[in-house]
Amino acid sequence: MRGPPADSRRARDAGRRACALVALALLAGCAAAPAPAVPQASAPSPALPATAAGALLPGMPPPIDPADVYAADRPGDLAPATAHAKPLVYVPNFGSDTLSVIDPRTYRVIRTVPAGHGPQHVVPSWDLRTLWINDNAGNTLIPINPATGTLGKPVPVQDPYNLYFTPDGKFAMVMAESRRAIIFSDPHTMAPRHVLPVGCDGINHADFSADGRYFIATCEFSGELIKVNTTTQRVAGRLHLPGHAMPQDIKISPDGHTWYVADMQTSGLWLINGDQLTARTFIPTGDGAHGLYPSRDSRYLYIANRGEGSVSVLDFHTNHLVATWRLPGHASPDMGGVSEDGHVLWLSGRYDREVYAIDTTTGHLIARIPVGAEPHGLCVWPQPGRYSLGHTGILR
Repeated sequence: MRGPPADSRRARDAGRRACALVALALLAGCAAAPAPAVPQASAPSPALPATAAGALLPGMPPPIDPADVYAADRPGDLAPATAHAKPLVYVPNFGSDTLSVIDPRTYRVIRTVPAGHGPQHVVPSWDLRTLWINDNAGNTLIPINPATGTLGKPVPVQDPYNLYFTPDGKFAMVMAESRRAIIFSDPHTMAPRHVLPVGCDGINHADFSADGRYFIATCEFSGELIKVNTTTQRVAGRLHLPGHAMPQDIKISPDGHTWYVADMQTSGLWLINGDQLTARTFIPTGDGAHGLYPSRDSRYLYIANRGEGSVSVLDFHTNHLVATWRLPGHASPDMGGVSEDGHVLWLSGRYDREVYAIDTTTGHLIARIPVGAEPHGLCVWPQPGRYSLGHTGILR
């Protein structure tokens, strides 16, 4: 067991940071800024009906350990589908319209290739056989063959800002930010099957409940969370976070009881009760809290604080911060993932044209790797796990 660990253009984010300072000042009454008030459950949207214990979403692979949704993600637990995958780190450079490919053994870029227009994230498919580049402005999904690292023929898809998959593998979910919708699609051909209008602005990140029966998604620009019934593909609840919140990444706790929402505006984590869709508390982490990544032993959550160039480490059991790793010089850690063995946290440097490789034992920076402009949803591949729920690697 390892010891405790020692999204968009620049102008838009500069505006967000300015708004954040104003909001925090108002919350603080121009004095020392306390954590924002937790919203009360005032006339919430109806929650999903309670389900019997163990009533999983039909077709969803049963959990290895009912007490740990990440139990399949241990070092070395690679699925047969990834047996021929080359160990590589894929970096979509949003501002350069390219994909940089890094050899994780040498910490060097081995090639950079064109990747549409405005690539946002690299996402593993549910069956782990394909990686998809979200060519957002180019309105395509570009497949990558993990065995060769080469790109295939783009598939036309409208506004693919981000991509997820239902736990039963039946649907891909295109997070169509500008359309204010989630497009449920065929997971292989990406042909649309159902368009769900979400009624909020900036739909982008999501995660699923332990039983797979619902997911919670963040709406960055309207400061909301929405809860969606996986089976009916309908909005089942809605929570507006206080002030001028800008929720970003979201992850569920190993035991499935708590949801963590990174808030770039108020610079910390909201702890959410997903079943009731209510906020429990707020934990300040660092300026511009953005990406969230569990450790391979399910003990810690790594929080990338993009605005201050640091990574906070939260203990899942106590919900206390146990470390803050500050990257040397100017840095903007954004999105990424943990290496297969759990030893390295890989993060894109959104506004510094670089990628960071961070030692998860000491928190020290191992390597700083130059890439293209505005690197975003970096994907480390392969990763342990049986199937992918999407984003840059939510495996279970």
